[in-house]
Amino acid sequence: MPTKIQRRPVDLSTGRFASDTPKILQRVLLGRGVTSEADLDHRLAKLHAPQAMRGMERAVQLLVEAVRAQQKILIVGDFDADGATSSTLAVLALGAMGAPAVEFLVPNRFDFGYGLTPEIVEVAKESAPDVLITVDNGISSIDGVAAARAAGMTVIVTDHHLPGAQLPEADAIVNPNQPDCDFPSKNLAGVGVIFYLLSRLRSALQDSGWFTESAFGSLGLRAPNMAEYLDLVALGTVADLVPLDHNNRILVHQGIARIRAGRCRPGISALMEVAGRDRRKLSTTDIGFILGPRINAAGRLDDIGTGIRCLLTRDPTEARELAAELDALNRDRKAIEQGMQREAMAALDKLQLDGEIPWSLCLYDEGWHQGVVGILASRIKEKFHRPVIAFAEGDSTSTSGLIKGSARSIPGLHIRDALSDVAAAHPELIAKFGGHAMAAGLSLQREHFPAFTAAFEAAVRNRLQESQLQAVIESDGELEAAEFTMHTAATLRACAPWGQAFPEPQFDGEFLLLQQRIVGERHLKMVVAPLDNPQLALDAIAFNVDTDQWPQAVERVQLAYKLDINEFRGRESLQLLVSYLEAV
Repeated sequence: MPTKIQRRPVDLSTGRFASDTPKILQRVLLGRGVTSEADLDHRLAKLHAPQAMRGMERAVQLLVEAVRAQQKILIVGDFDADGATSSTLAVLALGAMGAPAVEFLVPNRFDFGYGLTPEIVEVAKESAPDVLITVDNGISSIDGVAAARAAGMTVIVTDHHLPGAQLPEADAIVNPNQPDCDFPSKNLAGVGVIFYLLSRLRSALQDSGWFTESAFGSLGLRAPNMAEYLDLVALGTVADLVPLDHNNRILVHQGIARIRAGRCRPGISALMEVAGRDRRKLSTTDIGFILGPRINAAGRLDDIGTGIRCLLTRDPTEARELAAELDALNRDRKAIEQGMQREAMAALDKLQLDGEIPWSLCLYDEGWHQGVVGILASRIKEKFHRPVIAFAEGDSTSTSGLIKGSARSIPGLHIRDALSDVAAAHPELIAKFGGHAMAAGLSLQREHFPAFTAAFEAAVRNRLQESQLQAVIESDGELEAAEFTMHTAATLRACAPWGQAFPEPQFDGEFLLLQQRIVGERHLKMVVAPLDNPQLALDAIAFNVDTDQWPQAVERVQLAYKLDINEFRGRESLQLLVSYLEAV
């Protein structure tokens, strides 16, 4: 199906904006559910209170006792950017509060798989921790939590993923998505959850006099300023693609402000440096496409510990060395991904030749890299607008026959619920699964792949309408000629952070194509003009265009685009960043 441009319905009369708020800004904000400037207030005082989170006070009580008794604490994280930032924040903040020798442990995805498993508990026992805290995982670790408690550990689960029918029997669970939790925002990332817990812990320790008691006051122990960790919260929140509701926008806005001001971890500065980006102009786009992928590359190809050490270190020289290592891993990841994508596209080309494309796409190749199938699934989903699951061998050294899949969905299909449908109808097919609305992970026996493919297709057809298989670009409408200004672009930029579920403003319209040329092999540089003002020449660029298929003799184009301020050699100019173009 061709891509459809759909304009967001907006009723300006429903807004409660100041009289001098530009109409274009009102239109954009109303299209995202924002009805007044109050939702643009990014002060920390506007954050939801932590006390509303179920399990918070119990977890704080356990940690106060652990810190006072100088018990050993072990952080068990996940192998992505959210897990890395969560682990880093927990180690740093607990250490700053006086907890002795806080350590972290993240399962290697190739040896242990995801989460707190009984096998990773055996590794944890070597450190002999008194308290084990999971970050960005644990809500589905029924057996792992039981094993840790049986080994004498106090277990505190902090997570943000959706729980299953059964919760682990931990000493405390802090997760805004667990049943009967009244915390208003259900969209915190894992790093947001641990930030909330440790912020509440800091207050509890301060109220109890911990930071002023002679034994520690003489050592200069001061209550840490939790705002100092917001750079990590911003990084993990944006990289994990959680919806940027008002609460998350506050966390991200404050974190980005600290990074721009240079008040951030040396590792974050080093990652921006190796990527050739200016930290002072950091945006959520930079986090999503520059910082996040470099940290994730360590977990995908090797060991996320490299990313965590890069974020932990206070030494700028060591940070640059680790950032360079992460940059090299990211280049390797790109090369592997490109090869896998060529193989997947070849298989899908054959599928199209054989008949109608199914409503879902399940792909498997024994040579694919387990750490990269998630990105592959995302790329295929973007091209075909179908829910996609890409599978790779679960363990190249094992004879278990297990394959592991990474699933990505499209709007309208809760992919974890679709997998639950398959598991209910065919309990023998899926060994294990978990996730949320737009992404999930699962494992199954290789021999079950054909049957699973058919069962998943049936589940998708049961939950989707055929019209939902058409890719839709949401637009904030058409701009008037007078709105193509640097002032408009700057006004929209000032409302950032933009991100998941709070997308950057995007407009559409038909334009005269005055000039076009190919740059960098796959990018189309254009000069366009609105139909009602042919004299208004506007620079535009579309990235990753299929230049072999794009016609050279075109007079008019339909565009979906974002207003951008292009900076080149100290000069700023207006530019259209084109996300979709079609010859008219």
